[in-house]
Amino acid sequence: MDCVEQSDADAEAPSVIDRYFTRWYRADMKGNPCEDHCILQHSNRLCVITLAETHPILQEGRTVKSINYQISHGCSRLNNKVSGKSKRGAQFVTDFAPLCRITCSDDTEYTIYSCIRGRLLEVNENILETPNLLLQKPSTDGYIAVILPKFEESKSITESLLTREEFEKVVSKRSLCQPS
Repeated sequence: MDCVEQSDADAEAPSVIDRYFTRWYRADMKGNPCEDHCILQHSNRLCVITLAETHPILQEGRTVKSINYQISHGCSRLNNKVSGKSKRGAQFVTDFAPLCRITCSDDTEYTIYSCIRGRLLEVNENILETPNLLLQKPSTDGYIAVILPKFEESKSITESLLTREEFEKVVSKRSLCQPS
C-alpha cells in the first residue's frame, strides 16, 4: 500500500464519537425554535449532553460570554459531589431539568436541559475557563454534562428522543432559524 492509499484510509476512519456512541436528539427544546440538544449514549449507558450542531449558539459569529451552572438560588450543578460505585451524592435530574445557562456576547441567554432522567455524574468545568470549547468542539471537549440513567430506564429513555435520521428530517423541514 502506498502513502496515498494509507492517508485515504485514515481520513475515513470513524471518530471515537461515531464509533462508541449513539447520537440522539431533542429538537426545539421546550418549544424554543432551533434550541436543539444532542445526547451521546455510550454502550455502557452513560449519556453525554451536548449542543446539537444546529443550536443557535453554534451558528456563525456567536461568542460565549458566560456559562453558569447556578440553576437557582439553592441549586448549583457545580455542587454535585459523586462518590463510590453507586454514585452517592449525584443530583437526580428529570428530562427538563436545567443544567446550565449560557449567555452569548449579544446578551441572548440559552438554558441547556438534561433531556433525559438520571443521575448527574459530572458537569464540564473546563468550559467555564475556556468557553470557546463549546463552539470549537461541542461533541467532545465542549460537552455540557454526563448523566447516568437508571438501569431499568436506559432502554426507554430514547423513546422520547429522535434518531439522527429523524432529526435531519425535522431540520430540513424548518425554515432557517434566525437569532433572536
